[in-house]
Formats: sequence, structure tokens, C-alpha cells
Amino acid sequence: MAGPAIPARRQPPSLLSRPGLGMLIGFILLSAVVSGIGGAVTTPEIDGWYRLLPKPGFTPPDWLFAPVWTALYLMMAVAAWRVWRASGIAGARGALSLHLMQLALNLAWSVLFFGLHLTGAALVDILLLLIAIVLTARAFMAHDRIAGLLMLPYIAWVGYATALNTAIWLSMA
Repeated sequence: MAGPAIPARRQPPSLLSRPGLGMLIGFILLSAVVSGIGGAVTTPEIDGWYRLLPKPGFTPPDWLFAPVWTALYLMMAVAAWRVWRASGIAGARGALSLHLMQLALNLAWSVLFFGLHLTGAALVDILLLLIAIVLTARAFMAHDRIAGLLMLPYIAWVGYATALNTAIWLSMA
């Protein structure tokens, strides 16, 4: 009597295959769109409203934000691509849905904080964002360890940004 059939392991597409490269580009473009919209809302405010805010002494210099966010968005895209590559859309639906949710919360923060100057609402959003990133990283880790690890710098940076947002909000209250 034969034992239960063991399902064949999904063979991930290689980076150089059309689907592999196409999906990597797609995840990078998705991150670039979110980054671009957020940047369009943020950039005019750096020299205006934001400059006048009371900020804590641990606020980084303005020039640091662009390179850090560029690296983080690229790592997010590669992490999502690795999850897709490991499990496919159907196999990673939950993890990739969390990824989309945290991208939406990320963009919402820029709109709330810089676009609408709603520091309290932005604080609520960034707390939800931090939770969503942690959940995304955990879900990614279940599919691909490196993908989960790629989210750790993002968690650290958003944790730092949460402290900044909190300090600003408290100073305005």
C-alpha cells in the first residue's frame, strides 16, 4: 500500500526568466509609485510647514530621508518578489495582501502628516503601519527567510519615525 502522495515543491522562476524579471520589475514599480506619490506630498513641505515644526534633538538631517527611503522601498520590493517567487500569488496571498496594506498605510502617513498636517491622525496611522510591517515581515518569513529579514531595517526606521512623530505630536498638544 502506497503512502500519501507528497505534493511536488513549486519550482520558483529564475530571476532571468520572463515571469521572474517581470514580477521583480512590477514590485519595484509598485514601490516607486508609492514612493513617488508620497514624495510629491512630502517634498514641498520640507522647506515649509515641516521646517517650522518643533522637532526633537534626535531628528535626522533632511538629506538623509531620500536615500534611506529609496533603500527601504527597494528592499520591500525585493522581499515581496522573493515571497512571490517562493510561493506564487495564490500561495502567498495573505503575505502579499499584508504587503499591499502596509504600502497603503505608508502612503497614507505622508498624506496625513505632510499633506494635511494632521500629526495626531498621522501618529495613529504610523502605529498601525508599524504593526502591519511586523505582521508582513512575519508572513514573509514563513515563505522566505531572506524576505522576512529584508523587512527588518524598515521596521527599525518606522519605529524611529514613530518616535519622531510622537515627539512632534506631543510638542504641539
